[in-house]
Amino acid sequence: MNRKEIEFSKLIIASILIGILCAFLGDTLKILTEKYESRLFSIGEHNKLFFILFPLTGFSLIYFLRQYLFNKRENKGIKEIYDSLKTRHNDLPVYKIPSHFINGLITIVFGGSTGIEVSTVVASASIGSVSQKKGGIHHIYRKELICAGVAAAVTVLFNSPIAGALFALEVIFKRLHATAIITIGLSVFTAFGFNYLMDAEPLFIIHVNHWNLYAIPYFLLLGILAGINSAYLTKSVLFFKSRFSKINKVYKRIVLGSMLISISILVFPQLYGDGYYAMKDMFKYPNIMVSNTFLFTIIGLLIFKPIVTSLTLVSGGDGGIFGPSLFIGSFLGLLVASILNQFFDAQVIPINFMVIGMGAVLSASLHAPYTALFLICGLMNNYSLFIPALIACVVAKMTAKLILPYTVYNYSTVQAK
Repeated sequence: MNRKEIEFSKLIIASILIGILCAFLGDTLKILTEKYESRLFSIGEHNKLFFILFPLTGFSLIYFLRQYLFNKRENKGIKEIYDSLKTRHNDLPVYKIPSHFINGLITIVFGGSTGIEVSTVVASASIGSVSQKKGGIHHIYRKELICAGVAAAVTVLFNSPIAGALFALEVIFKRLHATAIITIGLSVFTAFGFNYLMDAEPLFIIHVNHWNLYAIPYFLLLGILAGINSAYLTKSVLFFKSRFSKINKVYKRIVLGSMLISISILVFPQLYGDGYYAMKDMFKYPNIMVSNTFLFTIIGLLIFKPIVTSLTLVSGGDGGIFGPSLFIGSFLGLLVASILNQFFDAQVIPINFMVIGMGAVLSASLHAPYTALFLICGLMNNYSLFIPALIACVVAKMTAKLILPYTVYNYSTVQAK
């Protein structure tokens, strides 16, 4: 074998190993988070005092781990991947793997209102970066291997290899390249196979059978509203980052952020952690009569979820806007469908609007409509909503870009142009 063939063989082996390692990491983090979040939330429901203590405890633990175990460096989410890809010398160090894994777990189980998606993605990207360096693979393939890790992470979390591949190409790599397609393809195939062998349960169990043509204008409306909500989420994160950056003492940021999060959770317990348990309840019983209590709860969640997510991130929590976008989208879809049915006799299907709302807000938040589209189809293991979801995702992205030309992840890059 010549040198080029040897290099290509090492790249293939590394891609497969990355898929296995990232799948194991993502599946483990998903299982642990769900188990401990459920337990601590149950404790808080029985004694509200714990809803006050948990966020402060979680952020304090993360702070001490950062100070004494993780080189005193903060985790910055997907921005770390972008920064790493700018130059070949800016590696994602090996400690980023346990750092994001542990901090992501602590953030969610103690009530931080984000999700494990970004923690898993950055930890997996770090696996890709370390694989390139330790495997003696030429540095020109570092970006491909980092993206292979990213793709495997999304695949294992949402059981959607197409969404995993598209996320890596649409959000991270941002261009088609033969080598990237091979490495990403191998990693997502391996991660998907891992999910199959482990009989991994889907994140949500959703049964969708059909949709009606007369609902298309309503899907357009949902897309517009999703874009507006996404812009609000983006502005909230950037606003609180700006304000909290002016607080010099770390303990003041932790205490203030924890206090505000605890108050929000006491009023809206659905804001605890990733909130997926609340979404699962709504998927079971989506046909709800619109009442004052319903409106207060749903509108409150749509207003406060971006705020509490922002407070989680500025207080030192690990995560990003991936999970919050799904949360906001599901409740936005439920609100729109319920109002249309009760007051306008639209006869739309609420669960369809919840699923499409998830994809629409995610599309707008990431400016990645195709990733969002295939992600929600993969979640259902069903493509029956492909057309209305495509409409809503594209409209949502266009709406969000009209309001804000940037996302949380590329804000500094766009502003610099």
